[in-house]
Amino acid sequence: MDHPVKLGDFLRSRRARLNPEDVGMEVQRHRRVPGLRREELAQLAGVSVDYYTRLEQGRSKNASPVVLDAIARALRLNETEREHLFDLANPICTPARCGKVPQQCVDPETLVLLDTLERADAPAAVIGLRTDFLAANLLFRALMIGFDTMSARERNLARYVFLDPRSRELHRDWAIVAADATAMLRFSIGRHPKDPLLHELTKELCLHSEDFRRIWDEHHVLARISGVKRYRHPAAGEFTLGYQALTLPRDADQMLLVYTVDPASPSGTALRLLAKWARANDSGQRELIAAQS
Repeated sequence: MDHPVKLGDFLRSRRARLNPEDVGMEVQRHRRVPGLRREELAQLAGVSVDYYTRLEQGRSKNASPVVLDAIARALRLNETEREHLFDLANPICTPARCGKVPQQCVDPETLVLLDTLERADAPAAVIGLRTDFLAANLLFRALMIGFDTMSARERNLARYVFLDPRSRELHRDWAIVAADATAMLRFSIGRHPKDPLLHELTKELCLHSEDFRRIWDEHHVLARISGVKRYRHPAAGEFTLGYQALTLPRDADQMLLVYTVDPASPSGTALRLLAKWARANDSGQRELIAAQS
């Protein structure tokens, strides 16, 4: 995948989502394309139409931070989208970015934290840059239907969401989960454009999932996720959990995903039921290291 091509695709997708009225421009009739025209975006950013066109077409490289900031403001990018724009426009060649990323390992302190969260009835897992599940506590493995029967390769958030039908049974808002997983992969591939395993994963998903291909072409990006998920679990019924993804201090490409719930709520009761079921069926497995995609 060529970086200039991806930059152009990203710029066009962000331009297409903006309407003239969103940026205070007069709406003209008979517009043939959705969103802003190139000349309108260039005007907002304070750059020439020719320069912006060359940038979008991949014919201008190493844009200055000042120009990229102006384009980011004109496109109304959020902080994650802005960072992704800079990654695509000016990729910095470091060992982590210009080759295969070394195998990601979870440090012992984080494994202890996972066990501590389990004792507090909090499902938790560590997810790597390719959305591999690098480690997970008992409650998280119980939450993900069929998790302990998966191969190491299958223990991957994106593969689970798009290629395992049990994911659609589990997630009552599957479309949101799918969009988040795809956006996380988009962000990772901007940070690590030369990582072959990331490209292999996205090619695999494009080949086997029409839903992934459609969402991938929308070019949304997410660095971290948080919010609420609604579940339908065979052992605990329907319930809702809050979740938060936290960056781990020793590896910025790893995040700790933690689920929370009000203990006094019906969902809290359901989570305790899930915990009881999980402990009764515990295989004894405590540490999980996934294959590197």
